[in-house]
Amino acid sequence: MRLSNLIHAIDLHACGEPGRVIIGGVLDVPGASMFEKAVYLERYADNIRKRMLNEPRGYPAMCANVILPACHPDAQAGYVIMEHIEYPGMSGSNTICVVTALLETGILPMIEPVTELTLEAPAGLIRVRAQCHTGKVRAVTFENVPAFVTQLDAIVEVPTLGAVRVDVAWGGMFYAIADAAQFGLRLTPDEGADITRITEMVKAAAAEQIPVVHPDNPSFTGISIAQLSGPAHDAANSMRNAVTVSTGKLDWSKSSTWTGVLDRSPCGTGTCARMATLHARGRLRLHEDFRHEGVLSTVFTGRLIGETRVGPYPAVIPTLTGSAWITGFAQYVVDPEDPFPNGWTVGDIW
Repeated sequence: MRLSNLIHAIDLHACGEPGRVIIGGVLDVPGASMFEKAVYLERYADNIRKRMLNEPRGYPAMCANVILPACHPDAQAGYVIMEHIEYPGMSGSNTICVVTALLETGILPMIEPVTELTLEAPAGLIRVRAQCHTGKVRAVTFENVPAFVTQLDAIVEVPTLGAVRVDVAWGGMFYAIADAAQFGLRLTPDEGADITRITEMVKAAAAEQIPVVHPDNPSFTGISIAQLSGPAHDAANSMRNAVTVSTGKLDWSKSSTWTGVLDRSPCGTGTCARMATLHARGRLRLHEDFRHEGVLSTVFTGRLIGETRVGPYPAVIPTLTGSAWITGFAQYVVDPEDPFPNGWTVGDIW
């Protein structure tokens, strides 16, 4: 065979959100931290992200993670998260997929009933407790980086939608969070087209009108994702949300179109950002479970375990619990005669 660029990957989903974990074929890359390695991949090896996420190997709802040797001595492994328009500092569903892949395949040792480990994400160290039984990771709980609010009840002017009230918070990415009721939405799968259109428009307007920078790492700048929030559909849960993951840049001249897909899970970093806004309003106490539904009615359980500060902002320390399931093992290659070695996107679904 004349095939090249062999990549070994494990495919999973975390409460509905697909997450591909690359375990072979990408050697270690330059950088003194996982953040620096993510920057290197984005600048000099972005073909890996494109190849794994674009068609024909990927699709709009897919995320990917590259497992790399950790830089920090306290971490057992590192990972770089790749999405369609960015390399986020942190992702909850991807972290759950990474832990499940590493433990269930024996790359890191599984200890039953609880495996404790530390991973290095671009945003920092992530401490994990995995509930394990009979070789299966039943649940992953991780302590996320501190979450904080930069704006409450900010008004943004959105073309065709008018004035929209949003909160802006960091949970591993900067989120613009809006109440779904102001758009007449219940956050159900059949509303997917309206949810993605509205959230992409709100995100684009908020990013233009509300500049934000992470105080500890100015490379994390700008609102890159939006979330709609509403009441839970199941009385056992706390709230419901819908997050849109962007797959391109919105063209305001074509406001009837959108460039994103729904996060199929309840969104881990989005849950952390939402908990930060609720705590800031006095609606969520420390050490109180927060069961967050997604559009598929799957649940991530969050909890705030402490308070801290991030630069000038009061912050909270969140944990998040969820589960993932392996769906397949794959070897991805490139034929040297393939005219699209890094895949493609087409405007009908991207």
